[in-house]
Amino acid sequence: MALIDIDRRTIAAMEGEPGRAVIHYDRRLTGFGVRISPQGLISYFVEFRPGAGGRRVPKRRIVLGRDAPHFRADHARAMAEQHLAKVRLGGDPAAERQARRNAPTVNEVVQGYIEGRVARLRKPTTHTLYAGYLRIHIDPQIGSRPAHLLSRRDITDLHRTIGRKHPVTANRVVVMLRAALEYGKRQGQLPAQFENPATAADAYREHLRERYLTEEEFARLGQTLVLAGSAGIPWTPDPSKKLKHAPRAENRRVVVDPYAIAAIKLLILTGARLREILNLRWDQVNERQGLAVLPDSKTGRKVLILSDAALAVLASIKPSGPFVIAGEPGTSGEAERPRTDLNRPWRRIRAHAGLHDLRIHDLRHSFASVGASSGLGLYVVGQLLGHRSASTTTRYAHVADQSLSRASNAIAGAIATALGLEGPSGK
Repeated sequence: MALIDIDRRTIAAMEGEPGRAVIHYDRRLTGFGVRISPQGLISYFVEFRPGAGGRRVPKRRIVLGRDAPHFRADHARAMAEQHLAKVRLGGDPAAERQARRNAPTVNEVVQGYIEGRVARLRKPTTHTLYAGYLRIHIDPQIGSRPAHLLSRRDITDLHRTIGRKHPVTANRVVVMLRAALEYGKRQGQLPAQFENPATAADAYREHLRERYLTEEEFARLGQTLVLAGSAGIPWTPDPSKKLKHAPRAENRRVVVDPYAIAAIKLLILTGARLREILNLRWDQVNERQGLAVLPDSKTGRKVLILSDAALAVLASIKPSGPFVIAGEPGTSGEAERPRTDLNRPWRRIRAHAGLHDLRIHDLRHSFASVGASSGLGLYVVGQLLGHRSASTTTRYAHVADQSLSRASNAIAGAIATALGLEGPSGK
């Protein structure tokens, strides 16, 4: 070990010694040093005693980097001076570096939020949804970054990337990320002075989608459901796929699973959500009282009112297990699980009925719109749908207004006739 002037010319002349590493310290800057490995690799370091110093305090060493065309002795010296300046002010650069290395990533903070809060307090479907947001959107773009170094630009870029195809999902991901970062701050994963960058993201404008079935569309859908469960729907090949040995389309029909047809009918006749029907168990149905008591739905415990038409559908179903809509067999001796979805039969049915833009959830909207237009009142409609808040039902207010308009015309028309007044047509 020797004191030398650590500069580019000195370093260029250095050679390693076989079998051992050689260390030299700089004679001008105390603590700044260079190490030459037995293989001749040159790296720079700085040594110091943190805090008040003194020989009782053990030395700490920070490796500044290897000598390279983009990192020479003068660069290393400047870094060493910065670290030693912090030490003189009572800092500990080694501890700060270790803290940065141990700082949780965005993935770790979000995962902690999902497992520590969402899994305990939210529904399993929310847990699955948030885990999907993390896996599909957050992890690929910013998941490996230290959470405390996230910037508003990072959040904005994430939001825009998702929003190119899925603007609503982009809004939801940012809301979840905002909550996760706040949770991490409360749990001590993030510093107390951390400013949540997700609070400043500008959300995309969300257009409320309103799609209701007309009377004529109801008729087409009903005819298709009958055909799907009897003779079958004519099969049409997917134009995007090559089917070399497929039978001729005019000779092939597809009979839809009767449980899928029953599920679609129940969705139409009750206004229930998809999972409320697919998860419905026979022991939750009271046919005598015309009720189905759902212990857990999106809004908590819910009583589903079963009309005579819905009860007739239930009576036509042949029970095959604990679920009204036959579920999927469990694996390894597990109990039967509820059916996952109705995607395939629904796509086939709506295509034949010419309702290509109709989502399954639009059946619920259609149920509500019929109720509102029938003059039942938004409160009654909200109770049937199981809305927790009356404000949720106000989306159907314009449909109810149409009913009031017709009622007003009927009443005023009768009065006008009695008064002998002329109507709009001049008669």
